[in-house]
Amino acid sequence: MAWTVEAAGQTLAAFVKSQTGAAWSVTKRQVTGGKVFVDGACITQIDHRLTTGQQVELRTNAPKPRDPTREGELVYDDTHVVVIDKPQGVNSVPYEERELGTAMDLIRGAWRRMGKDATSVPLHVVHRIDRATSGLLMFAKTKKAEVGLAAQLRAHTMERQYICVAHGVVSTRRIESHLVADRGDGIRGSTTRLEQGKRAVTHVEAREALRGATLCAVRLETGKTHQIRIHFSESGHPLVGETVYIRDYTTGMLTSARLMLHAHTLGFVHPVTGERVSLSSPLPADFTAVVDRLRL
Repeated sequence: MAWTVEAAGQTLAAFVKSQTGAAWSVTKRQVTGGKVFVDGACITQIDHRLTTGQQVELRTNAPKPRDPTREGELVYDDTHVVVIDKPQGVNSVPYEERELGTAMDLIRGAWRRMGKDATSVPLHVVHRIDRATSGLLMFAKTKKAEVGLAAQLRAHTMERQYICVAHGVVSTRRIESHLVADRGDGIRGSTTRLEQGKRAVTHVEAREALRGATLCAVRLETGKTHQIRIHFSESGHPLVGETVYIRDYTTGMLTSARLMLHAHTLGFVHPVTGERVSLSSPLPADFTAVVDRLRL
């Protein structure tokens, strides 16, 4: 069974129930059990908000989704540094006491499955990527590594490239602004009062024209919270799948069950050995599915 969302704002569970007439308990089991797909992506959150034009499908014979605690491949792991390929929908670090299912938990889960010490090895935060963003995320396992990697971030010598899909025709450019936690309407954004904001620089390379959107490669010179999302939105090209930084965008929004932003490559000098490390993460299937749908 499949339907098209005609009005934005409904939760996924409420929408499916309205279409099937099933009891709430049945609908919740269908959603959390991995039977419901939005634009081809399996969504298990009952409170996931839908937007106009999205395709919702109920697959009663769909296989059980993967255990999220087993996701997140370790791309690099030695005595001092570990890098995980973080799935979208997973927090980098816990924001509440005893919060589970973060990237840190995925790393420790991978260590347990490999028979490694998963409890006593510390994980020091080097940088973060948004919950809605997938891709490469690095932690330091020793204090020496933490200090060395933090110095590279401050010096802007760590290479971080993202792949994204943004609304409209995006041109290759450099974006610079000063970001504040509240631009006056309750959300992060840029300010003209330079002394109040933190300098943020984003380098954008337009890669491919899509239907109503552009596939871009993005290099971070600085790494402020939501920097890419804010810079694209304020330039009139919010990311496809964006749900926060869309207030100023009045053109029709393209649909995607996920934020179209992926941390694609990561390059750094190993803080102990001095060797150059270059890592990459392939685009996830749910990301490429949206790109393929938008290709001309």
